[in-house]
Amino acid sequence: MISYLNGDIVEISYDSIVVDCNGVGYYVHISKPNDFTYGKCLVHIYYQQKEDGVFLYGFKTKAEKELFLKLIEVNGIGPKTANGIIGATTVNNLISAIESGNVAFLKKLPAVGAKAAQQIILDLKGKLVLDDSVMKSNSLRYSDVYDALRSFGFKTGEIDNAFSKMQNLDQLKTEQIIKECLKLLRK
Repeated sequence: MISYLNGDIVEISYDSIVVDCNGVGYYVHISKPNDFTYGKCLVHIYYQQKEDGVFLYGFKTKAEKELFLKLIEVNGIGPKTANGIIGATTVNNLISAIESGNVAFLKKLPAVGAKAAQQIILDLKGKLVLDDSVMKSNSLRYSDVYDALRSFGFKTGEIDNAFSKMQNLDQLKTEQIIKECLKLLRK
């Protein structure tokens, strides 16, 4: 089984990338092509073997992959649907919707109807909660970031979008997160 690929991205399309690892190009289905750039990368992989072939699903972060793995455990949710769900929102927004039982939010996601939304909530509610100490420190820090960026006139939706494109947030200081968000918001 493949856990991740560490190599160079040599091709990016609307739903896939090709990762060159020592001369072998791996075709990887992805849900967020804008998260990837050409060159060196580490892509977290879900490996699926079926009668009609082998499929690789790739994720920029380990959190996305772990949420994907939880989603495919839900009755009626396969890898393609889970990949679409991951691509349509952020990890934090999806976890919040599941934990709060927000069926309306889940129904807006690709290939998720009322029945599937209720099944996702039933199967995953309470299983996706982050560690309280991490949540408290992150929520205080992110609150400061949101306040700073809103003072510059940015809307919450714009800030959420910038957050979803950032990597390694846990390793960055508040000031660094604000600077990175500003770079993304100015584009």
